Amino acid sequence: MKFRRPRSLNGLILVGFSLVALPLLVAVIWALVNLDRLAQQSEDIINTGIQSARNNRLLAEDIVQLQRSTNQYHILRNDESRTIMRQDLRRIEQRLMDMSILTNQAGATEASVMIGREARAIVRTLSRENLDAAEAAAAIERFGPLRQQVAQLTSTLVTFVDNELRTLQESTSQAQRISAYQVAALVPGTLLLVLFFTLLVGRPIRQIDRAIHQLGQSGLSKPIVVKGPTDLERLGRQLDWLRVRLLELAQEKNRFLRHMSHELKTPLANIREGTELLLDGSVGELEAPQREVTDILRMNGLKLQQLIENLLSFSAWQAKSEVLNLSDFPLRALVISAAKEQRLALKSARIQLRLEVEDINVNADRDKLRTVFDNLLSNAVKFTPRGGTVTIRARREPASFVVDFADTGPGIPEEERTRIFEAFFQGRREQGGHVAGTGIGLSVVLECIQAHDGSVSLVDTGEFPGAHFRMYIPQERIATKQKLAANA
Repeated sequence: MKFRRPRSLNGLILVGFSLVALPLLVAVIWALVNLDRLAQQSEDIINTGIQSARNNRLLAEDIVQLQRSTNQYHILRNDESRTIMRQDLRRIEQRLMDMSILTNQAGATEASVMIGREARAIVRTLSRENLDAAEAAAAIERFGPLRQQVAQLTSTLVTFVDNELRTLQESTSQAQRISAYQVAALVPGTLLLVLFFTLLVGRPIRQIDRAIHQLGQSGLSKPIVVKGPTDLERLGRQLDWLRVRLLELAQEKNRFLRHMSHELKTPLANIREGTELLLDGSVGELEAPQREVTDILRMNGLKLQQLIENLLSFSAWQAKSEVLNLSDFPLRALVISAAKEQRLALKSARIQLRLEVEDINVNADRDKLRTVFDNLLSNAVKFTPRGGTVTIRARREPASFVVDFADTGPGIPEEERTRIFEAFFQGRREQGGHVAGTGIGLSVVLECIQAHDGSVSLVDTGEFPGAHFRMYIPQERIATKQKLAANA
């Protein structure tokens, strides 16, 4: 019979709880039943022991009383003493009858019968009319062996009760051992069941968590697939619908940005051309206040043009950043190639470049990693003072490779650290610079690394006084992976 996994989360939790609780419930019921049985047995044995001790004591006293009444009758030989003797005999017979169940259980029925028979024989002998003194004395002497028989019966009953107690102790010990074995078997089994159902429930939840994190990191190209109970799968499909919708909105945004940027370029060019004609004196010489206003228009036109170019550049990058062209290549060679592009800037600023890159082969998009290295190295050069040092490190870890870019510049202020990867965010200007950057360099770095399912962050190890960026790029992924490109 094939086990069918519950399709809903509630059903899965219910089945898991039942499978975990049922063995424990059975063990508890078994323990309670055995405990009740042992308690009842213990109570019965205690009552039997108390009753046996009482009857044994009274039987011995009855034998002594019968001996006393027979001696009295032997001397007096009257009706009153004979009645007392016979009453004592009947009391002994009744005592033995009361003890019959216990003596039967103890296998002492014959001994009990012999005691009753001997007592009746003594009374019958002493009750004869023509009894001589020798016969009477012989009958009375028979009380000695009778008392021994009673003592032997008492010993037999005491031994029986002791054996019952010993049997009860053995049953209790056996029940304890069985309970211990059950606990030893149930605890690991229960833990395994709990672990199994935890993994069964936790896996789709972790998938949903990763999907939400992916959406939060703008990773919209990777489909969201959740495997598990139907309600969680339905939630995964809703998240994937949200991903597709966000991707469509992002594409619409990019199209709008490109359209508006192109639409603004022509009137902006006309404005700039007009300000240049005014400044050249093509329409007559400008007075000082007029020239000042025209300079303001010209500077703001340049700034606006730069912003439009940034929008176009960023939109174009997003349009192609989602597609990966994976290949195997040596990482050190790519780092050296990126460093050569900055050699003039390094030389002019007298900045020392320190390379600590292992000879490792990586599987990644070569062009996008080159863009990442160019942007990070360019930023490091901008913010490193003259005579400073820029360090690039790269090493392999079991499932990824790690690249560090660090400088000896002033670092990044605490209030800017949460926004440095935002598009068009500009903090302070570069060291000694006069023109602000585009504000998209680090956002491009982030998108490129995320396209590789990696991560990039600003770290503080205390080794470098300036900014220290660290990237993790996993190597365990499908080489043919391709992400959806935004509609150009």
